Amino acid sequence: MRKLISIFAGVLLSSLLLQAQQYDVLEKVKADVRKSYGMEGPHRLDEFGTLSKAPKGYKPFYISHYGRHGSRYAWNDRTYTLLRDVFAKAKELDVLTPYGKEFAAKYESVYTEPLINAGDLVPMGYDQHLAIGQYVYEQFPQVFKGRKKVDALSSTGQRCIVSMGGFTVGLMSGNPKLQVRLHSDHVGMGIIAPPSAPRAIRRSFVAENNTDLPGIEEFFVAHSGYENVLGKLFTDYSFLSAYEGGVAGFTRELWTYLCGYHNYEPRPLFDDLLTPEQRLKFWECDNYLSFYSDITARYNVIPLLEDILSKADAAIADPNQAAHLRFGHDYILEALTSLINVNNWGTIPAKAEDAKYWFQNYNIPMAATLLLVFYKNKQGDVLFKVVMNENDATLPQFTPVEGNYYRWSEFKSWCQEVMAAHPEKK
Repeated sequence: MRKLISIFAGVLLSSLLLQAQQYDVLEKVKADVRKSYGMEGPHRLDEFGTLSKAPKGYKPFYISHYGRHGSRYAWNDRTYTLLRDVFAKAKELDVLTPYGKEFAAKYESVYTEPLINAGDLVPMGYDQHLAIGQYVYEQFPQVFKGRKKVDALSSTGQRCIVSMGGFTVGLMSGNPKLQVRLHSDHVGMGIIAPPSAPRAIRRSFVAENNTDLPGIEEFFVAHSGYENVLGKLFTDYSFLSAYEGGVAGFTRELWTYLCGYHNYEPRPLFDDLLTPEQRLKFWECDNYLSFYSDITARYNVIPLLEDILSKADAAIADPNQAAHLRFGHDYILEALTSLINVNNWGTIPAKAEDAKYWFQNYNIPMAATLLLVFYKNKQGDVLFKVVMNENDATLPQFTPVEGNYYRWSEFKSWCQEVMAAHPEKK
């Protein structure tokens, strides 16, 4: 049997790999339905953790940040229009079950405003980043003393720009004297969301895909049990083959809607469609989609990693620089955390069914936040730690100095090896 591999720079993780496996993940999802929402779920403001204390003699002085935008409507209006069109066609063909008729009627009564606002931040999204900004200040007030500089860069998407505003307002509520500069333009997309940068500046990198894992479609057909769900809505769903993506495409958009509407609708309007067992199946398929897509996509965020490294080195030499903030998207943060192997999320298992034990997409919810917090002592030795979603995280490929504190010099050298192994395509 093929051994577990990790797909970055040929680094093999031995016994350290065992530290991150979550064999009870299905029990966790079943016990907390909000986890099943995956990347469509709201940020868990009730899960802010108590962070570790720094090694003796080290004090925080700089933070490098990447945050996903906060809660939004569905990012693509197709989520809403496909469901609208399918239910209208099913009504015309008279293939809706009694339950399906009730479901379709409820959907028809609530989808218009979300459709108009597709992709936009919802009020909850602003509140999430406001709270996270306040939390960051409260945890690291030493970093944000006096009139220090905070530079923030956002994706050009409305949901990211408004999220940036919420976070910086929260940060400045602790110290209004901070010198905060906000920036967003299309050139900046080359850093904040490299695969979505304008074509003239978009870069691509040599990837590796030494895996025999099944594709997304194959996994979905084998594991989703979609027939039971569609049978609850339709007496005959063969007509779905006429739509782009067919049965699988509709089912995925339906799942996206079922998870995402909780960001802006407090009523549990549609939660009775799925049994707990069916919800687990859909979550596992959705989780696999995220995991599988990232096997090669992680290398496309190398420009972001380069930016993190260069700006951190500049900040180490500049006592007035408190933080660099970046506001972008789920697929970028997922790729970055996999690339640098936060909590072992970069691991590629030999069996597709084991993906859920290593990677869980509910760790990249709306307003997901990654912090690299930098510390130094009087001798100028620099350490850093990783904070993910307001909880301490690890980089298991390194031996920490203490706890979850790592040498910046070792991390930089490792990143250089990763980037050298995956050069830019010419």
